[in-house]
Amino acid sequence: MEINLFTPAAALTRVGKTTASRLKKLGLETVEDLIFYFPYRWQDFSQIFSIAEVKPGDGVSVRGKIQLINNRRSFAKRKNLTEALVADDSGSIKVVWFNQPYLAKTLQPGDEVYLSGKVDFDKYALQFVNPIYEKAGPGETIHTARLVPVYSLTGNLTQKQLRFLIKMSLPAIKQITDYLPPAIIKERHLLDLRLALRQIHFPDSQELIDRAIRRLKFDELLFFQLQVLAHKAEIESSASWPINFDEQRIKAFVGQLPFKLTDDQRKAAWQIVSDLEKSHPMNRLLEGDVGSGKTVVAAIAMLNAAVAGKQCVLMVPTEILAWQHYNNFLALFKNSGLKIALLTRSQQQLGGKKESKEKIKKFLAAGKIEIIIGTHSLIQEEIQFADLALAIIDEQHRFGVAQRQRLRQKIKEGKFMPHLLSMTATPIPRSLALTLYGDLDLSLIREMPKDRKKIITRIVSAKNRPQAYDFIRAEIRLGHQAFVICPLIDLSDKLGVKAVSSEHAKLDKEIFPELKVGLLHGKLKAAEKEKVMADFLAKKYDLLVATSVVEVGVDVPNATVMIIEGADRFGLSQLHQFRGRVGRSAHQSYCFLFTDNYSPKTAERLQAFVAAKDGFELAEFDLKFRGPGEIYGTKQSGYPEFQLAQLTDYDLIAEAKITAQKLLAESGDLKKYPLLKKKVGEVMEKIHLE
Repeated sequence: MEINLFTPAAALTRVGKTTASRLKKLGLETVEDLIFYFPYRWQDFSQIFSIAEVKPGDGVSVRGKIQLINNRRSFAKRKNLTEALVADDSGSIKVVWFNQPYLAKTLQPGDEVYLSGKVDFDKYALQFVNPIYEKAGPGETIHTARLVPVYSLTGNLTQKQLRFLIKMSLPAIKQITDYLPPAIIKERHLLDLRLALRQIHFPDSQELIDRAIRRLKFDELLFFQLQVLAHKAEIESSASWPINFDEQRIKAFVGQLPFKLTDDQRKAAWQIVSDLEKSHPMNRLLEGDVGSGKTVVAAIAMLNAAVAGKQCVLMVPTEILAWQHYNNFLALFKNSGLKIALLTRSQQQLGGKKESKEKIKKFLAAGKIEIIIGTHSLIQEEIQFADLALAIIDEQHRFGVAQRQRLRQKIKEGKFMPHLLSMTATPIPRSLALTLYGDLDLSLIREMPKDRKKIITRIVSAKNRPQAYDFIRAEIRLGHQAFVICPLIDLSDKLGVKAVSSEHAKLDKEIFPELKVGLLHGKLKAAEKEKVMADFLAKKYDLLVATSVVEVGVDVPNATVMIIEGADRFGLSQLHQFRGRVGRSAHQSYCFLFTDNYSPKTAERLQAFVAAKDGFELAEFDLKFRGPGEIYGTKQSGYPEFQLAQLTDYDLIAEAKITAQKLLAESGDLKKYPLLKKKVGEVMEKIHLE
């Protein structure tokens, strides 16, 4: 059968309907998809030993002839065993496979085979247990006696099936044209694309794997950087309202605050108001730890725009957070004469009073509201602004490049594009932020307000758990509240409902029967989650048991204890986010970490968490220790979905960025490089940069 890049995977030999649907789950529908689906590791079975040379514990390959093979039932282990004797010129070895009775028909005495796997010692002699086997023939091997690729799979699809199909697809590589300009390939010492694709799947040596990986990683990073820089160029060529710095009003506002701004807050505020004076849109990311005072910096920016007669919008992830921000802004701007509105799915207010959605929309369109706060539904609804000049997004990590782009287009008013300020309380290492958010300028708030007490953090051993529970009781008797965060234990239970439900039942019925214990998890509807959080805020619960998948970015000043079960299962930055939910008032707060894992690696990570000065230090540690996908604990939005590239590939990222800048400088729309332009377009359709 003649195959090409567009041949359906289902049309390949041995692919039935079931296998085709399993392949589809992995996004593998064509031969081209198979070619561009890369292994995540390789087993080294390339050294072939004689049977006499093998030793216990070795991962080896041997070539020999099957002397005999048969099935029998092991009553002790209740398993079907297939046993064989394989010999070469140096000797023979016993082979055992479990629960694969069909092998006695597939393999016959006299067959020449390769076996790859580990050798163990049974009572009497050496034996192979469950080795990979392959009949020896004239062609090269796929599964044994080489560097063998290992792929990510979905249920019931096997490595052998996928390797076989990818091997079948490889002849179509000759139809692929390298999309990188030859000058770039030469300058960056990159492998030819066709050779890289062959070697990534069935490599001839470790050196060629390394070179293939480098080439394909470079491509992924280059496509990403091209998109980020193109987005930046588009913003810089757009027009926005220049907003002059109203020094008198801002100084008066800062002067009446009940606290003194930190140096970091002053610096960030100055960077933002300076950006607002420009005639092209601001595109800035404000990063700061939980409680570092990002909101007041955003308030300064909004006040500066509002007193210039322009409109501002603040978008946050949840209704309850919108409500909190709204009340904060009403208090901050109480004597300003500004009209401030709240618009969410279930609540509409104007100037502290309930109002109809229609009236708020009408006032916005007429320019009678300067500041509006709500969830992201503000963008989805049919809302018209008179002159929206500043859009602020809280929790930036929910928004990737593509979403920010859509957001801007949606809120573009006439010929002007609003200034955009994104905020995040998830500290991202500077190196990583510049990669992920290369289209954004960066402001950091590392300094905490002077009156903020350090949260006392302790790793609690199993034997000290009862004392920790007594301590929580004592805090609650003082009128305080506590959070309990549960990890996702059963991977099939994506929302962690089983774990959190059983922990809730235990705490509610056995440990704290005298207390009111609330439950919050991802299976609850949005309105139910909002109600539970609102009830906790109103002190209707003493203790709130929640999963990590639930957004707890709400300010609960009365909560002073954070308990984290299975702390070893979370990324350090995620632990830091949880810890930041307490310590929001003048009360001393505490964070207790429980874990059943006492490995040295876990101890090192958790000690780093206890000792770290701030979230930025932790994020750097986490990036080195667990990789970028874990900065938020799970692979969440904000990260580009790379197959091979890591966000710790700093040198390669730098090379890709320089190359992207050079290519765009030569041809801003990449017309000079049609193959590359086409490929970038295809990749951007597939990859979600959220």
